[in-house]
Amino acid sequence: MRELVFALEYEPGRNRVADALASHPGTRVRSLSLHATDDHLWRVDHATGTSEALAAVEAAFTDGDYYADCLATEDCGATQTTRVLDRDGDTLVLYTDWEPTPVCASVPHIARDHLGDGVLFETRHEGRHYTWRLIHSGEGDVGAFFDALRDAVGDAARTELLRTANAAAGDERRADADGVGLSPEQEAALRAAVEHGYYESPRAVDAGELADHLDVPRSTLTYRLRRAEERLAKSHVGRSVAGDPAPASFE
Repeated sequence: MRELVFALEYEPGRNRVADALASHPGTRVRSLSLHATDDHLWRVDHATGTSEALAAVEAAFTDGDYYADCLATEDCGATQTTRVLDRDGDTLVLYTDWEPTPVCASVPHIARDHLGDGVLFETRHEGRHYTWRLIHSGEGDVGAFFDALRDAVGDAARTELLRTANAAAGDERRADADGVGLSPEQEAALRAAVEHGYYESPRAVDAGELADHLDVPRSTLTYRLRRAEERLAKSHVGRSVAGDPAPASFE
């Protein structure tokens, strides 16, 4: 089995969910379940945020121009139903049922065309950064998949490959050659943050300045840093649980 992780960085006004999340920093949407056939798509999503933010996310999902990840640049005439399964304080769970038309396109359907049946999907949406994690057999054509994806997305979003590797049990704890499992982009962001004083107190550079230095959008930089910090934290805790000595720290 193979793992494929990539992200779409949406431009303003090109994706209602991305716009809603960008307007409410700290709000996140992750998929709990996502399945697709040739002519159908079902997904359950879990959103966290303020009540105002969740209302905006719900409206984005239920608006007719979203169509459960449709990548078509114009209304494709699909049939979609979105229902609220649960709403409790700062959480919202949504169920979506989507029937595309021949002119529709989506990540799951493009994946089925080029990577075969049985692909598993996991998504995480923060701000304009929409991350997809796919587990597939490895027998398909990843290059053709990305070509078709970029054609479908057009200028609505930037497409960025974050990781491709063998999928294995305990993947979240598996370390690559760097000992933690950071992607090259995460490694570069983290290294630049340290070198330019982002982690100093007070900071010598803010996120916007660091993003300009790396020539990436601010949201992309902050996403890479959060993911790198998450992996480093999990690696540190994992070593502690396993009984490995923790590195010395200095106040």
